[in-house]
Amino acid sequence: MSEGYCVKCKAKKPIADGVEETMKNGRKAIKGKCPTCGTVMFKILGKAAATPTPTAATPETPTTPPQL
Repeated sequence: MSEGYCVKCKAKKPIADGVEETMKNGRKAIKGKCPTCGTVMFKILGKAAATPTPTAATPETPTTPPQL
């Protein structure tokens, strides 16, 4: 579970019923509700969560000068 800041309660609380969403700019975020007051909470995730790491890198072709 992710933890976010509730502006109505003015405290950090766990996000209830959190759903991961992708924003227009491609970043990921979690949207849910405050467990105490029910206000919508929104937390933008870091860049590490937004860009997945490639599991298999493509092999690079060696760049050697042409032989004469």
